[in-house]
Amino acid sequence: MQENYELIVIGSGPGGYVAAIKAAKLGKRTAIIEKRDIGGTCLNRGCIPTKTLIHTTHYLQKAKVMEQAGISFTDIKLDYDKLGQRKDEVVSKIRVGIEGLLKANGVTIYQGSAKIVDNNRICVKTEDGETEIKTENILIATGSIPAMPNIEGLGLNNVVTSDDLLTGEIKQFKKLLIIGGGVIGLEFASIYNDMGCEVEIIEAMDRILPNMDQEISRSIAMGFRRKGITIHTKAKVDKIIEGGSFGLICEYTEKDTRKTVDAQGVLVSVGRRPNIEGLFDENIRPKMDGYHIKVDDDFRTSIPTIYAIGDVIPGRQLAHLASAQGIVAVERIYDKSPSIDLDVIPSCIYIDPEVASVGLDEKEAINLGYQVKVGKYPMLGNSKTLLSMGERGFIKLVCDETDGRLLGAELLCERATDIIGELAMAISKKFTYKDIASIIRPHPTYEEGITEAAQDIEKEAIHMMPKNVLLK
Repeated sequence: MQENYELIVIGSGPGGYVAAIKAAKLGKRTAIIEKRDIGGTCLNRGCIPTKTLIHTTHYLQKAKVMEQAGISFTDIKLDYDKLGQRKDEVVSKIRVGIEGLLKANGVTIYQGSAKIVDNNRICVKTEDGETEIKTENILIATGSIPAMPNIEGLGLNNVVTSDDLLTGEIKQFKKLLIIGGGVIGLEFASIYNDMGCEVEIIEAMDRILPNMDQEISRSIAMGFRRKGITIHTKAKVDKIIEGGSFGLICEYTEKDTRKTVDAQGVLVSVGRRPNIEGLFDENIRPKMDGYHIKVDDDFRTSIPTIYAIGDVIPGRQLAHLASAQGIVAVERIYDKSPSIDLDVIPSCIYIDPEVASVGLDEKEAINLGYQVKVGKYPMLGNSKTLLSMGERGFIKLVCDETDGRLLGAELLCERATDIIGELAMAISKKFTYKDIASIIRPHPTYEEGITEAAQDIEKEAIHMMPKNVLLK
């Protein structure tokens, strides 16, 4: 007997499983199809294992500065087996939790690869054979895979992607070369630098994190260099060959000069592309926007019963955005008003100190025609930063000069990824900098820096030296 559903979700990452549970809560007969592990890339080969490693290896970095607090360590050792085991244990616990949520909400799980046969039928291929299931609507949430540039030597041993580094045992390198200075590349640079590995980064653009605020990019580059990480910008990798003192030689061109660098491992981290290979039967295919599936404002593809969210559609590749899109897509499928503001999307980088941003940076706001006011607070004046032996950073707010409304925020500080939600809400609810400054924040906390940055817009910050004042 052929199974029939009201919604089938393909992919169980943060977009897919959230959408499936949302549909089930609306009383819809729902199934989800996953060809690998429940949780998708984010849980199994992305966000969670990466951040678990960052959290753990960060203790090594902190141990080096604890002598300033009167605590000395001797003979610190890094157990790579336990490091890998903890990564896998965290992933496993979350995976079991997601599976439990799906089952508790009545979502049927199909373990296998999906092929969309027509606008209402899907063929699921499993180890036991093929099963065809019918549905009223299909939601594609198959995520992305690492993009591989056209560089000679990518097939050599120890030339890896982020998926490779996060699968199985922790790979050990004396020297790691990272091709790409984006978010993924920087997080792995932080992990391996903390583990005592020599790290170099090659970035094709004129700075790392080229899509973020220039001040943040410059500050991170300075901090990385202080930690011994070498950064090459305006550099293009030509090829990778075997040889050198570590086993691999990367030939690259930097500012029109041919150069080489030796490495034991090379991480290719130049972005990700939609994971849709083999998803569609030859008789059915939605309209595309380059490599991505084209959708309308309701996440509907050119085929009325097929929807798509997350990394397979144009836009930013963020787990929390995919989850939000999954909820909104289900709401729109069933003619409900969206419950989430998709215009305000925080971005985070989990290095030390953390980076978080939301809304417009100063340059973007000016380019859109805003007259802006900017408030900025250096976090070395923040009590929590000092007592926690935190690093140099700042909180910056960008506001509309006309009405004072918050347009954007950039944070480079401890716990930035936890703080940014407050500022995302402020932008969504159209708070002004005076609204933000009026909130009492507990002391001592990192959040006090938000108050100071908001007050600085009118040069009224209490814990900042007045501009152009000389101390005698």
